[in-house]
Amino acid sequence: MKRREVITLLGGAAAAWPIAAHAQQSGRVRRVGIVMPYAKGDLENQARVQAFKQELAKLGWADGRTVQFDEHWTTDSRAGAIK
Repeated sequence: MKRREVITLLGGAAAAWPIAAHAQQSGRVRRVGIVMPYAKGDLENQARVQAFKQELAKLGWADGRTVQFDEHWTTDSRAGAIK
């Protein structure tokens, strides 16, 4: 093997190494906070939260594996009213 071939081979391997390392998953679970100014019994807004979670799932965010959702709802039914 010629010297230039060895240098090219080593250079190509060194250039590809960060790409392979970046593709590995860190195993880290991300947290997403969902704060809704409505009572938890509000069916329309529960549907919105579910739609949000479904869209994230389509992008590869698996609930409990890659993302954890922290939902917070108010208990005051007047909190979401526009004044």
